[in-house]
Amino acid sequence: IRPGFSDGWLYFSDILFQTVGNIIYNYVHIHNFNGGMIMKTIFSGIQPSGTITIGNYIGAMQQFVELQHDYNCYFCIVDQHAITVPQDPEQLRQNIRSLAALYLAVGIDPDKATLFIQSEVPAHAQAGWILQCISYIGELERMTQFKDKSAGKEAVSAGLLTYPPLMAADILLYNADLVPVGEDQKQHIELTRDLAERFNRKYKNIFTIPDIQLPKVGARIMSLQDPSKKMSKSDPNKRAYISLLDEPKQIEKKIKSAVTDSEGSVRYDKENKPGVSNLLSIYSIFSGKTIEELEREYEGIGYGQFKKDLAEVVIDKLKPIQEKYNELIDSQELDEILDRGREKANAVASETLKKMEDAIGLGRKR
Repeated sequence: IRPGFSDGWLYFSDILFQTVGNIIYNYVHIHNFNGGMIMKTIFSGIQPSGTITIGNYIGAMQQFVELQHDYNCYFCIVDQHAITVPQDPEQLRQNIRSLAALYLAVGIDPDKATLFIQSEVPAHAQAGWILQCISYIGELERMTQFKDKSAGKEAVSAGLLTYPPLMAADILLYNADLVPVGEDQKQHIELTRDLAERFNRKYKNIFTIPDIQLPKVGARIMSLQDPSKKMSKSDPNKRAYISLLDEPKQIEKKIKSAVTDSEGSVRYDKENKPGVSNLLSIYSIFSGKTIEELEREYEGIGYGQFKKDLAEVVIDKLKPIQEKYNELIDSQELDEILDRGREKANAVASETLKKMEDAIGLGRKR
């Protein structure tokens, strides 16, 4: 400071540099750096509510493998969301471990991305309660998924109504810039944005407002038995989906029994040939061939050979995933990876939770 400047300026400059320093520290703390470039943060959660289908793999997990190279990724097994409906405790624990092993088997690198279990990071439930307290009953009752899942039932869990604030907490704790979701979750992300803006406005500007990242066009895989519906792991008809862990014989049978039509020509036409078009999409994504190449390859050839070849392509694609899964599922390595993920997630989430509690006036001031 040049001579002649007052003590007041010295005080002001000290505060200024402290403030700028804090801003820079917080920004660096929240964001990872990749080759000098600031990486945006992505959060994504999958419920451990059963098997993972090739639809889940194509629509989400395959894209996660690509995203981890360019983003600071948090991949969470959201087991607290799973208990909004009754669960068998032992089966739930198996599903949690199985999903963790599958994340790694498909190519998630624990040195690049953070993989962790939601219930092992207490800040999720604590932040979820705070956000529930600034949510309104009306906006929660308007959620389409709540309406669909509660329709025609005499009694539903209160958790089914209030889980969107917990989902918001999952995302906001990590200052996520982007949230990759399907169209069916878009409404929940919009609510997350509303809650973040409401908290920032009412208390303190803490949260990053996340953007929605919808899946790529054409990544939607349909049921093998009813191609008007999305392939779902909760489908009661087990022939309607292919699991990442299905055995080769099961895959062959499911593809052989897949709904097509009576025309007999292998061509893409979603409107008039939804079943064949769905199989062509799966074939194209798993083989790397374009739809046009496949149409030419199978011109004049019936569905029997087409389905046989498709089954082989799917089996070959899933084989290394299944081998890696079997190596991991009962290994100490899986536990070590989840332990590291828990520690990293805890550090970031706890810091955000402390800011939330300070802003809202909870606990003692420290």
